[in-house]
Amino acid sequence: MAEKLTNMTNITEFLLMGFPDDQVLQRTYTTLFFLIYLAALVGNLLIITLTTIDLHLQLPLYFFLKNLSLIDICYISVTVPKSLVNSLTNSHSISFFGCALQVFFVIFWGGTEYALLLVMSYDRYAAICHPLHYEAIVNRGSCVRMVSASWFSGCVYGSIHVAGTFSVRFCGPNIVRQFFCDVPSLLTLACSRQQVLEYAFIIASCCFAFTCFTLMVVSYVHIFTTVLRIPSAKGRVKTFSTCMPHLTVVTLFLFSGIITYLAKNFKSSSSLKVLISVLYTVLPPTLNPLIYSLRNQDIQVALRKV
Repeated sequence: MAEKLTNMTNITEFLLMGFPDDQVLQRTYTTLFFLIYLAALVGNLLIITLTTIDLHLQLPLYFFLKNLSLIDICYISVTVPKSLVNSLTNSHSISFFGCALQVFFVIFWGGTEYALLLVMSYDRYAAICHPLHYEAIVNRGSCVRMVSASWFSGCVYGSIHVAGTFSVRFCGPNIVRQFFCDVPSLLTLACSRQQVLEYAFIIASCCFAFTCFTLMVVSYVHIFTTVLRIPSAKGRVKTFSTCMPHLTVVTLFLFSGIITYLAKNFKSSSSLKVLISVLYTVLPPTLNPLIYSLRNQDIQVALRKV
């Protein structure tokens, strides 16, 4: 596969030049990225451990949360470690095949996480709108099938993007103004501007995101309708509070993605592009464990036990 990809281009490697040339700023970025990466690993591994060993957390919601944490670890590990190694060794290179793999896995994990957030919204819909049939609707078999469908959709999504991006010829220069390989930056290095291809990617991404978002909205319309029918105010608040972590994570994920796509339509500095990329590749995996642990009493109790 590596040989096939290499034959499509005159370029054998790319240079990731997302960080500024100033040594002091590079060290600052490296230290900050390392601390953020460490926090993301610790937080997500803690969620995985708690939802595995605590018997009170053997529920569908925490099965999905465990998968979300696993995806977040993989998602942030695709970009940050390579960037840290390059900065520490003062080397900016990444092989052509390595760049293709990075594009695939960034889109794969990002698409899988988004699909899983849709599954988690369906779980909240079933728990609140059909509590008597919840165990029958969201049983172990259906949980495995929904998670598998999320992973499969992310794999297809990533495969389409990497196949389309690396079907063009790259004539140079080979400098990528990012700390990782992303599709828009790579398409600017193509022999001829692949505007049609780039728009096709954006349309495909928007269709995928809009479909998932529409289904989430439908789920929460039913949830809000059911919550408003609860007679006591305390009951409404308690029921709706179970949805708040998921709503917060979805908002963070969508907000970072929207800002990224909007910003790419405007001319901006390299530093701003790197900051925008951090929004959707680094921030969600780091904050997701914090959001769920702060708002979830069961996880707090399990954490105190440990």
